[in-house]
Amino acid sequence: MRSKLLIVLAVLVVLSAVFVGVVAMQPDEFRVTRSALIKGPAAEVSGHVSDFRKWEAWSPWAKLDPNAKNEFEGPAQGVGTVFKWSGNDEVGEGKMTLLEDKPGEFVKINLEFIKPMACLNITEFQFAPEGDQTKVVWTMYGPNNFMGKLAGLFMNLDEMVGRDFEKGLANLKGVVETPEKPTETVTPPAAASPTEGAVRP
Repeated sequence: MRSKLLIVLAVLVVLSAVFVGVVAMQPDEFRVTRSALIKGPAAEVSGHVSDFRKWEAWSPWAKLDPNAKNEFEGPAQGVGTVFKWSGNDEVGEGKMTLLEDKPGEFVKINLEFIKPMACLNITEFQFAPEGDQTKVVWTMYGPNNFMGKLAGLFMNLDEMVGRDFEKGLANLKGVVETPEKPTETVTPPAAASPTEGAVRP
């Protein structure tokens, strides 16, 4: 009986070692990339990305929690501007810091997640003119720790995050390609003349 128990324990140890080895062999860095063509000048398109206040109009996560708390710090625009958010389980808590901004070419963002799981990633946007359109490449990458490698065995991170990127790029395309409607000015009718409508003899 004791020998059988030892054999079972030995098998479990071997299987555990193999499993840990498989996890450890996963890539040390993850990278998710999606792209889209958007009709409009590269500088205009990149402006919707570098200005964090404009993310509300196109971010794939903006509508997940209408009650989320958003906060901006630092300069209104440009390197150093910070956007913080805190919301439900779908949006979690974190902050973005603009690290680099080359209008019409490149935007680099430090992306820090606090909840539901703490991690630090980099997000980059590249913009390249193609005729009357702009090719936008959205990339996120970061270290793949043991827990990340373990999760990667059971879920497809590229598919999950990539789906959000595709939605966000589609939203951005809609925002850029749909011109803002001019504000209509309603002119009040002129005051009626005292004699207007009177029957003349």
